[in-house]
Amino acid sequence: MAITTFLQFSRISDRLGAGGTSLSFEFSPPKDADGMQRLLGTARELARFEPSFVSVTYGAGGSTRRATGDVAERLIKDEGLCAMAHLTCVGATRDELLHVASDLADRGVQNVLALRGDAPRGQADPGPVEGTLRSASDLIRLLGAHFDFCLGAACYPEKHPRALSFSADLRELAQKVAAGATFLVTQLFFDPLDYLSFVERARASGIAVPILPGILPATDLDALLRMASRCGASVPPAIVGLLGRYAHDQAAMARVGVELTRIQCQALLEAGAPGLHFYTRNRAAEVAAVIEGLGLVGEKSGPRAEAARESLLNAGPGYPPNI
Repeated sequence: MAITTFLQFSRISDRLGAGGTSLSFEFSPPKDADGMQRLLGTARELARFEPSFVSVTYGAGGSTRRATGDVAERLIKDEGLCAMAHLTCVGATRDELLHVASDLADRGVQNVLALRGDAPRGQADPGPVEGTLRSASDLIRLLGAHFDFCLGAACYPEKHPRALSFSADLRELAQKVAAGATFLVTQLFFDPLDYLSFVERARASGIAVPILPGILPATDLDALLRMASRCGASVPPAIVGLLGRYAHDQAAMARVGVELTRIQCQALLEAGAPGLHFYTRNRAAEVAAVIEGLGLVGEKSGPRAEAARESLLNAGPGYPPNI
């Protein structure tokens, strides 16, 4: 399975339309200069996989608005990567959002993931407030009216936690696409069937844009459960049980988690997913191990993949998990 090399395109929709297996990586703005250097090192390590794009998150309530732009600009201008900035609208006025978007454009950002977003931790969601936007669809329309960004949006294989039903969630998603979203990235999930059934429902409702599955390497049980809880994703009990056996051996848990994630990704690609979008936690090793295990770059099997398989064979009842 070959990775498509993208040199001539700067818009993610063009890159996804060029065919091949898309790989992309999400980073979060660091808190200090040392964290920035670690993030850039991670980006350089993962750049060997020729990603279609990388993305930079936007803190709740706009708490990292300048840092998001700083990181995206460095990745574009210093590392030569196609970087997408996240932008959220909750609690922000139209003028504030236009100011942030103008700054991103000035920095060379051409791709934006438009999100409603969440209030800062510990604060209540402000809900609709006069002068602010209600939804990601509103943000997409606002950005489309004033800028030439390539716009993407988020989607939820297991339904957005605040959505009343799957059908209501799909109607909201269709509005994002109608407003101008040209591709979608899913929230993290662990059962490929959740993604496949979601894509089937989306296609049946007329949503035709590429839908990239969002992948969190299952290498740290505590982090996995914490992140899944925040976004309303479910974790199959078999995965919890298997990783839990290695609670006192983080290295073994990581090896097993790499293989679990490889199985998930292989199933998605074989079922026709256009690529893989990795939530990296600003770490390269586990993501690189999954990609190498898939055979997308270099040899299909290496020492790391073989060690993971050996750990799994010795894991006892409960494997393989139902993923």
